[in-house]
Amino acid sequence: MVRSAAESTTSLVQSVDWLAIAPPVVVAAVALAVLVADLFVPAAHKPLLGYGAVAGLVAALALLVPLHDGDRSTFCLTTGTRACSYTADHFTLVIQGLVLGGALLTALLSIGDTRKLPAGEFWFLLLSSAAGAALLPAARDLATLVVALEVASLPAFALVGIKRGDRRSSEAALKFFLSSVVATAVMLLGVSFVYAATGTLHLTEIAARLDDVPGQLSTLAQAGVALTLVGFAFKTAAAPFHFWVPDTYVGAPLPIAAYLSVVGKAVGFSGLILVTVVAFPSYADVWGPALAVLAALTMTVGNVAALRQSATRARSAVRLLAWSSVAQAGYLLVPIAAAAYAGDRQIGSTVAYALMYAVVNLGAFAVAALVARTHPGNRIADYRGLYATRPLAALAMGFFLLCLAGLPPGIIGLFAKVTVFSSAVDAGLGWLAVVMAVNVVIALYYYLQWTAALFRGPAEDATEQPVTRRRTPVPLTVAIVLTAVAGIALSGAPQTVLGFAGINLF
Repeated sequence: MVRSAAESTTSLVQSVDWLAIAPPVVVAAVALAVLVADLFVPAAHKPLLGYGAVAGLVAALALLVPLHDGDRSTFCLTTGTRACSYTADHFTLVIQGLVLGGALLTALLSIGDTRKLPAGEFWFLLLSSAAGAALLPAARDLATLVVALEVASLPAFALVGIKRGDRRSSEAALKFFLSSVVATAVMLLGVSFVYAATGTLHLTEIAARLDDVPGQLSTLAQAGVALTLVGFAFKTAAAPFHFWVPDTYVGAPLPIAAYLSVVGKAVGFSGLILVTVVAFPSYADVWGPALAVLAALTMTVGNVAALRQSATRARSAVRLLAWSSVAQAGYLLVPIAAAAYAGDRQIGSTVAYALMYAVVNLGAFAVAALVARTHPGNRIADYRGLYATRPLAALAMGFFLLCLAGLPPGIIGLFAKVTVFSSAVDAGLGWLAVVMAVNVVIALYYYLQWTAALFRGPAEDATEQPVTRRRTPVPLTVAIVLTAVAGIALSGAPQTVLGFAGINLF
């Protein structure tokens, strides 16, 4: 009897694939190192903490290279099944590259913009959130998924409200916190229902057991699936769960708004993809139509609200980018909805679109951060005549906006939209394709209006006089250049991103 127990204990011992988990572990370790170093680094040398954070994110990105085969798993069950809690497949590696690259560009934007913020806490929170964001796409059980989601979200609350004494920042943090807490509570209730119905938390095991749920538990399972999806709808800012987005982006420091628009969105969509395609494929007839309706509603609400932004309103540039991100979330939902009808191969279209969106949206926020240095109000009207004073920045901003609109020379934006449109048509969702086409036309108005303002002459009746022009920090210039070069390269070779649309990432 003793021998049997010993053998049972031995069977539970497993090795850890340290290379597979290295990217999020390295980011978390650098976060702790930066927090400790902050105690000893004098105030004059606090910028070094930012460069340390950048180095840590670069190291984490480099560690994705030896994982390119995408066939590693760890923390697996030893009971005969192949269910694992952490999997570094192709989907994981692509999303980890996206979130770590987004965090790196956010760090570059922040280096010259954190002198009035507590440096140690800022970099620790940013890296901690990035570590959670890198962990989430690799999670293959609901417990790890929820923990990773909260590790990515909780530091973000503090980052939004980190501007001490700023009423707008505090209000934004409170709205973000309350909406996210509600989303987490709803999602945890759904997870508990799913666990009660299936007896497991591993996504692949849930998928197998949902096919054979006893009749008395079927209602519980359906409620669990629905509540879990509602929780992720909050995280992805899908309408009608999007109300926190505009005020949060406006109140947060500009680099953090950029971070939330890209990395925060990637986190929410990664979780949504995992629970729908991997865990709940047998309930595709439930979540497919629901996500299609959410996609149509989200893109419509986002674009209509963006149309209503006044060019002279304070911080209207950031507010328009916020509503634009809501509309883009609608486009990102389309291939996930299509996967319910045409298989998980459609998920590649969401990933391809997300990669394009990440590059150009971070670039737009980088130019917005540059303009905000001389025009703190950051109104759309402040961009009028930008070409006369900063021609390269104006050209970059025009290119980013045209990519978001899907117009040449932003070829990558056009191809990404066509890919998403095709996924809806291939899945038989013709009505959703029509709604998307109408919304793309609506979005052209405000994207082109902003682009045209960049090359007009300065307004003669400008009410806000720009302050003395300051020297642009090198990291901010690097961020603009990197995103512009990446966008141009992708437009020149769109198959680099669109290749994801034609392969099975799982």
